[in-house]
Amino acid sequence: MTLSRRGFLLATGGACAAFAGCDRLERGLGVRVPEGAFLAPSAGELDFAQHVLARCSFGPRPGDRAALLALDGDPHAAARAWLERQLAPASIDDEQSERAARRCDSIDAPLGELYEYKPAVLLRELTAAALLRATYSQRQLFEVLVEFWTDHFNIDSSKAECAWLEAGHDREVIRKHALGRFSELLQASAFSPAMLWYLDGRANVKRTPEERPNENFARELLELHTLGVHGGYTQTDVMEAARCLSGWTVRDRHGFKKAQVEFHSDAHDDGRKCVLGVEIPSGGGERDVQILLDALARHPATARHIATKLCTRFLADLPPAAAVADVAAAFEASAGDIPSTLRALFSRPEFEQLRGVKLKRPFHYLVSILRASAAQTDGGPALASYLARMGQAPFQYPTPDGYPEEASAWQGALFWRWKLGFALANGRVAGTRIDAARLVERAGGADALLAHLLGRTPRERERELFLDEGEPRLGLVFASPAFQRC
Repeated sequence: MTLSRRGFLLATGGACAAFAGCDRLERGLGVRVPEGAFLAPSAGELDFAQHVLARCSFGPRPGDRAALLALDGDPHAAARAWLERQLAPASIDDEQSERAARRCDSIDAPLGELYEYKPAVLLRELTAAALLRATYSQRQLFEVLVEFWTDHFNIDSSKAECAWLEAGHDREVIRKHALGRFSELLQASAFSPAMLWYLDGRANVKRTPEERPNENFARELLELHTLGVHGGYTQTDVMEAARCLSGWTVRDRHGFKKAQVEFHSDAHDDGRKCVLGVEIPSGGGERDVQILLDALARHPATARHIATKLCTRFLADLPPAAAVADVAAAFEASAGDIPSTLRALFSRPEFEQLRGVKLKRPFHYLVSILRASAAQTDGGPALASYLARMGQAPFQYPTPDGYPEEASAWQGALFWRWKLGFALANGRVAGTRIDAARLVERAGGADALLAHLLGRTPRERERELFLDEGEPRLGLVFASPAFQRC
């Protein structure tokens, strides 16, 4: 009998790491390893092109800088053109990245069929696919936004049936709407089976006058997903929102039509409601939640909350108030169109001025090493283990607020960053390989390679530290403050 790959995974609990033994990554994952010389920065400080690549992607690969600069004769205009292309990801051919991620085929199963896999398999493959896409995708800004919204609509895969349904949430909610319209992203999240499990929405029922709706989902919907903790809502608004959300549930894995989201009118509070001053008449049934979500998506506090988070990600840990106000205005004017909102952000003078001030989070840091070094990787468990030690295990943050953005949250795990940098540089991470000699050759010398890694030409003291008889000490470079910032 011939055993399919899917059958093999179900029987053995294998994952993407099973392909780590391939002699060459391009045969194992279908990704071409870049070849040929590449252009390194020649300025002593981060120029705008390098800043854009560092801040709006997971870091430049060899050749990315030259490809960006080829878009226009003026470097500044070329960087702007690169951003505009990235805001339309569907126009960018990304077949190689998707081919690599398709090896993690369990996560592509229909929602009901996800239950046929072991949770450990799904988590390993979901993590591997995230790493492979972030490393190899040409749609870099899209992948950055996928990580951003994954935290904004965070789900801990260890809770109940989220272990099976997280993969569907990533595919049908986050990746489908990451560069679309916020109202559609919000609605997809609200009706996500995984979210209904994670925030107890499936248990929100009111069948008798005495029964109180479960307010957990409603509270996080207002506090985290839309208005923000200082968004002006009251406890009454939370309870009224919970009433709107009552009656929505999702079938569990033991029944027919697994993971199907349903509305049960007998479990819904169908009386009159008022949320944030919006009147919701009685008798609305399943329409109540749509009125609620529309009101939240249009609310000025939601615009400020989303703008603040985007500015924190792309500008600084403490973004300027004027920038937040401008981005919030663009969000409102465009009815929550995410590309339009980002255009306003990237047009702010602070975006050009605040260079090299953001500490890379662990996932960003790891992927930036893989990209900068043109590493061959399977994205497997060895890398996931380092992410866990650095404090950012994908899809495993325990509370609904998601992994923090600010540098203060990550400075306690710098030791493991250094360990990772040296381990990758010295070939001690299973499934990942860096060809340092080839990198030096392609860059045109060790100094040029250092400029590529640092985003600028190395200073004399850096040359002394990072070069050993003309050979680059990659581990020290990866551990340096300059490399860890973007």
